[in-house]
Amino acid sequence: MQNSKHIHLIGICGTAMASLAGMLQQQGHRITGSDAAAYPPMSDLLASLKIPVREPYAESNLDPRPDLVVVGNAISRGNVELEYVLDTRIPFCSMASILHDEFLPGRESLVVAGTHGKTTTTSMLAWIYEVASGPNPALAPSFLIGGVAENFGTSFMVRPTRPFLLEGDEYDTAFFDKGPKFLHYFPDAMILTHVEFDHADIYVDLPAVKTAFKRLVNLVPRRGRIVAFDGSENVGECVAKAFCAVERYGFDPLSHWRLTDLVHEGPVTSWTLTRGGVPFAKLTLPMAGEHNALNATAAAALAAGQGVPTAAIVEALGSFKSVKRRLEVRAVVEGVTIIDDFAHHPTAIRETLRALRESYPDRRLWAVLEPRSNTLRRNVFELDLVESLALADCVVLAEVFKSESIPAAERLHPEHVVAALTMRGTPASLCADADAIVQAIVPQLKPGDIVAILSNGGFGNIYQKLPSAIAARRSVIHGA
Repeated sequence: MQNSKHIHLIGICGTAMASLAGMLQQQGHRITGSDAAAYPPMSDLLASLKIPVREPYAESNLDPRPDLVVVGNAISRGNVELEYVLDTRIPFCSMASILHDEFLPGRESLVVAGTHGKTTTTSMLAWIYEVASGPNPALAPSFLIGGVAENFGTSFMVRPTRPFLLEGDEYDTAFFDKGPKFLHYFPDAMILTHVEFDHADIYVDLPAVKTAFKRLVNLVPRRGRIVAFDGSENVGECVAKAFCAVERYGFDPLSHWRLTDLVHEGPVTSWTLTRGGVPFAKLTLPMAGEHNALNATAAAALAAGQGVPTAAIVEALGSFKSVKRRLEVRAVVEGVTIIDDFAHHPTAIRETLRALRESYPDRRLWAVLEPRSNTLRRNVFELDLVESLALADCVVLAEVFKSESIPAAERLHPEHVVAALTMRGTPASLCADADAIVQAIVPQLKPGDIVAILSNGGFGNIYQKLPSAIAARRSVIHGA
C-alpha cells in the first residue's frame, strides 16, 4: 500500500492487533478500531498513539467507510461489524496476512514460537539486538511482540533495517483462515521454546498442536537455523525433520547451548552458558525463575548465531526489564505486594509460582486465578491446575469467564479445583467475581503477603480494586 489509507481494525485491543495498529499508523495510514472492551496495557498503548477505540461493536464504527478492514482472530460470524463488512464488500484481511505483505518483504524474519515463553523471549531478543545496534546500527530491530516490552515501552517497532523479530502465535489467524498465524511469517531462523497441548478451543489434541509446529519448522530454509529446547520430547519430535541446522538448548550435557551453575538470589538469576562444550558467557538476568533463564538462553543462542556480539548479549540480558503483565509488581500497599501475571495454562501458572517462591522466600503466597483463557475454561487440565496452584499457600478462584460459551461437558468446574486443593491441605475458596474476591481476602491479608493475580484479561479491574481496598482498610483501622 503505497498511498495513505483509512484502515479499521475489528478487535483492536488484542495484543497483536494493537501493535499492528501502531505499525500501520507509523507507515502513514489513518487508523481506527473497535472492540467489545478495552483494558491495559493495550488500551494505554492505543491511547498514547491517539488511535481512537470505539466501543461496543456497531455498524456506525465503519462510517466513514474505510479502505480496508483488518479482522482480528477473536472475531467470528455474527459480529455486527463483520457482517456489515461482508454485506457491503469492504476489502478485508487478517492481521498475519497484512503483516506478511506490508512489513516482511526484504527483511530477515526471526520468529520465536512455542506454547510458553515466547513473549518474554521475543522481548529479550529485541533488547539484545537494540543494545547491539549501538555500535552497529544495521542491527537495530523491528519487532512485533504480544506484550509491552518494558525496555522499549511498546510492543512494536518498525525500522528500515533487515532484522524483524516476531512472536509466532500458534493460535488461528481469522474466521476465514483457521491455520496458525505463524505460518504467514516464513522464518529465516526461529526459536522453539515448548510444545504442549493448549488452545483447546481450536486444537483437538496434542498431535494437532505438534502438527502445527512441524509445519512451521518445515518453512525454515536450509540456510536457516532453529534453536530448540532440549527438555521436551514434543519439541524434539517437531524439529526432527528440519532441513536446517538445529541447536538444542537447556540443561542436557549433550546440548549445543547448555546452562550450568544456575544460581537464584531473590529476583536475580545467574548462570554459565556453554556453546558446543566451550564456555560462552557468564549471564546475569534481573528476573527470577528457571524458565526465564531458559528464555534468556534461547534469545542469546539465536542472536549469537546471527552474528550479534557476545558482549552485547551479556549487557542486554543484565539490563532487561521484563514485559508488562509478566511477574509485574502492580502495587505494594501496607506491606502487601500485588503481582500481575498473564496466566493462560497450568504450566505457566506453575512456573510463575515457582519464580515467586524464589523471589520471595518465607513470604505467604496467594494465587488469585481467573479461569479466562480458552484452555483454562475447560476441564482438560483440571488435575494439572490443582498441581500448579498447590504451590501457593492460599488460593482463590473466580468463576469461569463466560462459562456459558463452553459446552457443559467440557467446562471447568472451579469448585472441583477448590475441593481438591482443600483435600491436599491448601486453603482454597471460590468467589463469584473480582469484587467478591476483594471483599473476601482483604481482611485476611497481612504485611509481607505476596498476591499473584493470574489472568489473561481485565479480571474485573481487580488490579486497581485490590490495592484501593487494602488502603481503605488502613484508613478505617486508623480512623482516617
